[in-house]
Amino acid sequence: MLRFALEHFGITITMKYPFLLIILLSFTLTSCFHTRTLQAPVKPEISYKVPVEPLYLDNNIKPGAERTRQYFNRLKHDLRVGVVANQTSVIHNTHLVDSLLSAGINVIKVFTPEHGFRGNVDAGVLINNETDASTGLPIISLYGDHKKPTAQDLQDVELMVFDLQDVGARFYTYISTMTLVMEACAEAKIPLLILDRPNPNGFYVDGPILEPKYKSFVGMHSVPIVHGMTMAEYARMVNEEGWLKDSVKCDLHWIMCSGYNHRSIYKLPVKPSPNLPDENSVLLYPSLCLFEGTKVSVGRGTDYPFSIIGYPASPIQGYKFTPVSKPGAMDPPYKNQQCFGLNLRDSADSIIKYPQLRLHWLIDLYQADTNKQGFFTSFFYKLAGTDTLRYQIESGMDEAAIRNSWTAGLEQFKEIRKKYLLYRDFE
Repeated sequence: MLRFALEHFGITITMKYPFLLIILLSFTLTSCFHTRTLQAPVKPEISYKVPVEPLYLDNNIKPGAERTRQYFNRLKHDLRVGVVANQTSVIHNTHLVDSLLSAGINVIKVFTPEHGFRGNVDAGVLINNETDASTGLPIISLYGDHKKPTAQDLQDVELMVFDLQDVGARFYTYISTMTLVMEACAEAKIPLLILDRPNPNGFYVDGPILEPKYKSFVGMHSVPIVHGMTMAEYARMVNEEGWLKDSVKCDLHWIMCSGYNHRSIYKLPVKPSPNLPDENSVLLYPSLCLFEGTKVSVGRGTDYPFSIIGYPASPIQGYKFTPVSKPGAMDPPYKNQQCFGLNLRDSADSIIKYPQLRLHWLIDLYQADTNKQGFFTSFFYKLAGTDTLRYQIESGMDEAAIRNSWTAGLEQFKEIRKKYLLYRDFE
C-alpha cells in the first residue's frame, strides 16, 4: 500500500529499506498538500472556494426566446400581447418584437426598463414614453416615477411576455423591473410568460443579505449580492415566497433555456447595458458596483467601464484614466479629470476559477485613502443592502473575517434558492 502511494506520485523504491519508504512517503504527502495551499490567488489569506467540478464554456446554449416552437403557438390565438424588452431581447440577430410580428402575433405595446428600448440611455436617466420608429408600436418606459405598469397601461393586454438579459447581481435593476411587472400582472389577472436567459454570473452565490430597511429599486428582496439564479428561477422564488405586494400571486409561465446549467459559462451576445460592454465587465460588475457608493470611479466614460477603478486624489498610482462624455455615460464622475487607480481587466478570469466577490480592492482603496471621512456615500448602504459592511471596512476587518460574517445568511438563502432552481446547480 505504501509503495502504491509513492508510485502514484512518480516515486519507485524497493522494500529493502522500509524505514526510508515511510520517511519519504511522509515528506512527499506533506509537500504535496503544502503546495496546493499556496495556490490561492491575489491574497493568500483569503480562502477562495474552488468549484467541485470545473466550470465550462458552452456554445450550444439556447435562451428561451430562441426556442420559438415552445411558445409561438401559445401567442397566436388572437391574444393582445404586451412585451417587456430591450436591446438584449433577440432571437439570433433579430429583435424579439420583430420576430413576433413576423410570425403574426398581435403585439400591441412594448414596455422597456432602465437604459431604454435600444439600451443606450445613461443609468438613472428618465426615459419618456415614445413610439418605436421600426414598428410603430407604443413604447412605455418602466423607469423614473413609472417603474410599474399601471392598470391603464395593461387594460388592453391579455398576455405579457418578458425577455430581458440579467447579469445576476441584486443591484442590477432588471430583476426589480420584473418584480413590479409580476405584481402588476397579478393585480390585473394577466398571465406572464418569461423567456428565460442564462445568468453569466450564475455559477456562485455570495455577499451580504439585504436588510429590509435598505430596500430600494437597486435591491428589493432579502437576497445576497450574487443570487445565482436565472430570471425565471428568481421569478418563481418571488412568486412562491410571497414577496409581491400584499402577497398576490402572478399567473407565471416560463420557457427554459436549453443546454444551460449553473456550471456553464455564458458569454453574452449583446451587451446588457451601456456600461457593461464585454465579458470582463460583466464578471467584475458584482464586485465593483459597490464602488458606486464611494468616491471611486468605476470607469464610466472610458472604454473599460466596470473593469477599472480610481479617482483623482487616489494614492494608488498603478493605472491612470480620464473619463469623458460618451453615449451611455454623458456626464460620468470626474469627467475630463485624470484618475489614478487599478486596471482589473486581467482579474476577471480569476472569478470563474475562484467564484466569489472580491472585497480586497474596496478595502485597499479605503485604507490607502487620505480622506476616509468622505470615502463612502449614503448610496453604499443601498448597494450593500446593509450598513454593516461599511462599518466592518472602517473598523479594519480583513476580507476573510467579513466573509465569515455572511455565512449564516448565505446558508439560509441557499435553502430557499434550491426550491426554485430549474437547472442543475453548481454544487
